[in-house]
Amino acid sequence: MSRVLIIESSARQQDSVSRQLTQTFISQWKAAHPNDQITVRDLAVKPVPHLDINLLGGWMKPAEQRSDIEQASLERSNQLTDELLAADVLVMAAPMYNFAIPSTLKAWLDHVLRAGVTFKYTETGPQGLLSGKRAFVLTARGGIYAGSTADHQEPYLRQVMGFIGIHDVTFIHAEGMNLGGDFQEKGLNQANARLSQVA
Repeated sequence: MSRVLIIESSARQQDSVSRQLTQTFISQWKAAHPNDQITVRDLAVKPVPHLDINLLGGWMKPAEQRSDIEQASLERSNQLTDELLAADVLVMAAPMYNFAIPSTLKAWLDHVLRAGVTFKYTETGPQGLLSGKRAFVLTARGGIYAGSTADHQEPYLRQVMGFIGIHDVTFIHAEGMNLGGDFQEKGLNQANARLSQVA
């Protein structure tokens, strides 16, 4: 049995293309892997705080020097990190907001990219500690950006995943969602065709 962690980050609950992609992924994954455990963390329903001085204090101070709020911030970060560490497969669903990922997803990443936990510094440079995991990134974009300099989702997330040791990363883009007509239909069809191959 594998554990699958799904991170939702669309601000929309209804009419969200990235959430549609997630549901398709879950349906197909369950059909292929009925015994796998799937956990969904919805950052729109339950957002995590952005990186602040309290979290930095929780990370850096010894236990006896932490304030109550620093300890609470650390425990929240620990919970998020433990979910990631326990997962065999990570799925991030992300609409493109202003050419990049939602700030809620960035906040989650700031909680789980932790020195000594998900990566470490060595004499030869940083080393990711999450090797062996797979990741899927399901994106929804209003325009068509793949491979262009306007795409700040895929390059950033590839860099981040590689930094923590996850190099098996598959991106599935639903592009042209705001262009209407044939563009939208083609974008969804292409994304769903890719999804049918991943499980």
